[in-house]
Amino acid sequence: HVVEFTTDYLRMMVSGNLNAHEIESLLDSEIDTHHQEEHAAVAAIARLAGGLPAFGIVAAVLGVVNTMGSVGQAPAILGGMIASALVGTFLGILLAYGFVEPLGGLLEQKVEDAGKELQCIKTTLLASMQGYAPQVAVEFGRKVLYSGDRPTFAELEGHVKGKK
Repeated sequence: HVVEFTTDYLRMMVSGNLNAHEIESLLDSEIDTHHQEEHAAVAAIARLAGGLPAFGIVAAVLGVVNTMGSVGQAPAILGGMIASALVGTFLGILLAYGFVEPLGGLLEQKVEDAGKELQCIKTTLLASMQGYAPQVAVEFGRKVLYSGDRPTFAELEGHVKGKK
């Protein structure tokens, strides 16, 4: 998606028919659309994580109802039925908070990272379109990245020189 995103806007810039404000508006619209599309999957996983404890509660209630229907049984049998009811509750909570919710958080972070990547491209393209030298335009884009992902000026310069 990044290559297509970049080439589409480079093509528009080269055509010369749009000014920087029009390109920026289009970039913002496309980034927002991409962000909304990607967050749909994250929201679905969050809803699943929110619903799993309810399934555990339903399993517990069904287990208790089943146990109440067997009240005349020996304590060992009733204990096993109560344990089964509690396992349903535990399973719903474990799946929700131990697996599905962390997965949703990881996906959300991936979506945010992809959005930051597009913001970097947007900033670089707009700086270039406004007449800044390529090295300065790239520096504008570099500054948008999270500090943990941002290469230092020297690292970026070394990488660019290595590609020549």
